[in-house]
Amino acid sequence: MSKALSVDLRERVVSAVAAGASCRAAAMRFGVSASSAIRWCARSREVGTVAPGPLGGDRRSARIEAHASLILDLIEQKPDVTLAEIRAELARAGVPASIAAVWRFFDRHRITRKKRRHTRPSRVRSTASDAKLVPTS
Repeated sequence: MSKALSVDLRERVVSAVAAGASCRAAAMRFGVSASSAIRWCARSREVGTVAPGPLGGDRRSARIEAHASLILDLIEQKPDVTLAEIRAELARAGVPASIAAVWRFFDRHRITRKKRRHTRPSRVRSTASDAKLVPTS
């Protein structure tokens, strides 16, 4: 992953532009790209600092997390609801979301959507070990 250039370099480029140089001339003088100098100057005007913003990370999950209560209510009402049905309900509520986004929501909340047979657990041992005990002939 790339690293942001130093704040010192950014400040020198922005101060050169403030002193009257063009963004492209300041970029050439300090050995950075013209687009970086333009973005740094714009960031300085808009935010007031040239410090880099956060790099990487998840930037999309907040959209669907804002509607977590709706999704959790859907699961509570109908435990075997499918991802497509949840997506359709979100669309009716005006929340555009893909099936993958819904799946990632469940993954973050450690909610499993695997369908299991509703059988009584064995009192003696787990049913998975029963399969090993069956003789093959």
